[in-house]
Amino acid sequence: MDAKKLIGIVLLAAGVVVLAIRGFSYTKETHDAKLGPIDISVKEKEHVTLPAWLGAGLAIVGGVLLVLPRRK
Repeated sequence: MDAKKLIGIVLLAAGVVVLAIRGFSYTKETHDAKLGPIDISVKEKEHVTLPAWLGAGLAIVGGVLLVLPRRK
């Protein structure tokens, strides 16, 4: 299997994953305070939305790389 086919498979799989999950969430710690024996922290949950055109574009480019003939 040549590198072009492998990259095509990876891009196609990444496109399908992006279309399936549409985004991800993570938690970041924004404020931290220590008042004597009391420890206070504030955590914010952030959500990142991945656009559908990104997933579709990755899948299309991956599919094109898979069906193009190999150069000689």
